[in-house]
Amino acid sequence: MNVSCGKRAEALEPERPREHCGVVAVYGVEDAAMTLYNGLFALQHRGQEGAGMVVSDGKNMHFCKGMGLVSEVFTGDFTEHLPGRTGIGHVRYSTTGASRSVNVQPFLGECRDGMWAIAHNGNLVNAGELRDRYQKQGSIFQTTTDSEILLHQLADPAFFGQKDRIRNALAELCGSFAFVIARPNCVYAARDPWGIRPLSLGRLGKGYMVASETCAMQQVGAEYIRDVNPGELVKLDGNGMKSLRFADVPAGGYGQCVFEHIYFARPNSHVFGQSVYTVRTAIGRRLAQEHPSGADVVVPIPDSGVLAALGYSHESGVPFEMGFIRNHYIGRTFIMPTQRSRRNSADLKLAVVPEVVDGKRVVLVDDSIIRGTTIQKRIDVLRRAGAKEVHVRIACPPTRHPCYFGIDFPEASELVAAGRSEDQVRRLCGADSVGYLSLEGLRSVLKNPEHFCFGCFDGHYVCGTEHVVCRHALERNGPENLEDRHHRYGVLMQ
Repeated sequence: MNVSCGKRAEALEPERPREHCGVVAVYGVEDAAMTLYNGLFALQHRGQEGAGMVVSDGKNMHFCKGMGLVSEVFTGDFTEHLPGRTGIGHVRYSTTGASRSVNVQPFLGECRDGMWAIAHNGNLVNAGELRDRYQKQGSIFQTTTDSEILLHQLADPAFFGQKDRIRNALAELCGSFAFVIARPNCVYAARDPWGIRPLSLGRLGKGYMVASETCAMQQVGAEYIRDVNPGELVKLDGNGMKSLRFADVPAGGYGQCVFEHIYFARPNSHVFGQSVYTVRTAIGRRLAQEHPSGADVVVPIPDSGVLAALGYSHESGVPFEMGFIRNHYIGRTFIMPTQRSRRNSADLKLAVVPEVVDGKRVVLVDDSIIRGTTIQKRIDVLRRAGAKEVHVRIACPPTRHPCYFGIDFPEASELVAAGRSEDQVRRLCGADSVGYLSLEGLRSVLKNPEHFCFGCFDGHYVCGTEHVVCRHALERNGPENLEDRHHRYGVLMQ
């Protein structure tokens, strides 16, 4: 991997839902770079294409970012290149923009009032029209992502000099976002008015920490305070924490992404006010109530199906066994650059344990079925290992609609459950039975279920569909190039 140093003068697996990104920010902590590293490491499951961080020493903003895992991007004595007590970090999966190094965040820019750095988790559904507006005004974009829009807003004369500059810029955005923003002497954190993406705030020593999930705070010993509220902008500086609002919660209410609890978040996180571990095991118990089976063994698809399978076993009394063993060196295969590589990695990812399933009636538990191709392979492997019956149980309702807010679900025509009954899905997959958790059952295990978005299940999106066509087109732009795996150190001098 090539490394270059510089200085600027003042100025996936097809069956899985592909993931969004993870953000971390710290203010006023010792060795911010190492804290950000540990936080990003804890959030690695949210994105494996690239990673980056910006650290400020109060005068200069130092950066390091590149393609690859956190441990691949930040190597050797990286902390010596990144001195300071304030900064932001990002791990990336590209829901918009090509998979290449120029799109790795945080993004840095110089405005009339100095340096800004931003990192973003989410999808801006009106990014296409905002990008077009700025390009017509002469703006030059350096990346193909929607996240860069905010930098152009901050430099826009229409916002520059206003007392509520950042708030006015954020209020123009439509879609899902959790932003962390760094200046040389402060950090901001913002969450979209629907609260689609999670963002938590914590205390670390005499300073503060912000992260997509609380597991990042646990990793570094930070104390969770609360979530950043939907429509809230939090400023962290030498005066402490200041809360500002840039938008009211829309009339339709919150739209928290339910897939955070189903699949994305780590089990040791608290997301949207609930333990992920508790929600997933409760889903499994409800699934056993709705779809019992006279089976001999409950087998999860690791890792995301494990807790639902555990709950299913507890409720049904059917023994829980690890019938599949995961090769953790393969990684999360939905993140691979091409469908062929994802398919090949998926074949290497899990190995069956014949002694667990031979001659048994198996309940196979997974978090979701997207296209249906991978579950077919799992069922076939179980039957070749001697399973008498395979009964599939899915820990969410049928996924029948694309997501436009940060999950890379395919077109509706590619979703196996779209337009098909459970029995039709069963026949396609080759299972003896298929049972999905009902939408009512999913709602029953969630705190404040009215605060969640279920658009991928029922087609009702939290912020309408007026921007969906242009957003969906933007998601397809740009060639992917995961071979461009370089990273760069640098410093932006104030």
